[in-house]
Amino acid sequence: MLELPPLARFGDRVATGLLDVTHDPAALDSSGFWAVCADYEGRLTCARFREVREAPVPAPVPGSWRGPAADDWTSSLDHAAYTAGVRRIREHIAAGEVYQVNLCRVLSAPIAPDADVDALTAVLARGNPAPYAGTIRLPEHGVEIATASPELFLRRAGRDVESGPIKGTGRTEADLGEKDHAENVMIADLVRNDLGRVCVTGSVTVPDLCAVEKHPGLVHLVSTIRGELRAEAGWPELLAATFPAGSITGAPKSSALRIIDALETAPRGPYCGGIGWVDADRGTGELAVGIRTFWIDRDAGALRFGAGAGITWGSDPEGEWRETELKAERLLAIASGEHQDSGPW
Repeated sequence: MLELPPLARFGDRVATGLLDVTHDPAALDSSGFWAVCADYEGRLTCARFREVREAPVPAPVPGSWRGPAADDWTSSLDHAAYTAGVRRIREHIAAGEVYQVNLCRVLSAPIAPDADVDALTAVLARGNPAPYAGTIRLPEHGVEIATASPELFLRRAGRDVESGPIKGTGRTEADLGEKDHAENVMIADLVRNDLGRVCVTGSVTVPDLCAVEKHPGLVHLVSTIRGELRAEAGWPELLAATFPAGSITGAPKSSALRIIDALETAPRGPYCGGIGWVDADRGTGELAVGIRTFWIDRDAGALRFGAGAGITWGSDPEGEWRETELKAERLLAIASGEHQDSGPW
């Protein structure tokens, strides 16, 4: 394994010179610039960096990223297990236990010992640019992530907070049907309630509901929820009230979490967690939902990637399986060097 120095990238901002690492969310209200990774299972890693500068993601260097072969990827839930999971969730919905559950699978492939997520970031930036693209490379702390997330989990500027849940996916806008709009409205309401737990009464609004956003290879429905954080609430309270994100759990969240735990066979890790940055000196921060996200598991010698879909009563098991394939196919091809825009990296 190469000696890879710690760094973090978010858009055109790169942070270097690691100062300290903590698992305490209260640090995000102290001082300095922090890279943040919250695993779906609740493990929080906050890394404070000394230097932050403007620097675009460098162009890919031929040979710097050697991804797995396209046919090396395996799934924690195969086709039969995933579609059976969809049918089981529909039974829970029919019993009145839940309205929606996000069912996910984790894809894995062998990775070279010298693999560098920053080299993967350069390939992703070319082949699948994303509004919340980011990298956190902390090899000594078990965090090596490259995300091409399109989804805002939390944005904070002073006391103002915002979330942008995605629910509803298709290749084109014509693919977005009644089921997609219904699940987006359900999750927007859940996020509104989550923010209401830590925001000033009456301040939570939904300025955009079910807006269509276009991303490489697909389209999404996105809603925007905003509120004013209460004076006594900081990052610990905000994360406690909203994590994990409603768009990757379901509604009601407590029931969805229980069903997810029963049906999924692999930990999600950074996938479906929160990934981003906090500038404690300026009282600002931006965390993405950890979707369209790769991470290196050094213990297993594997590169991992997650894909999932929101299951409602109107879900078709085969259609939900195809949605997970749609979400994964472009990014897996890029990571394996087989996408037409990604080049022979």
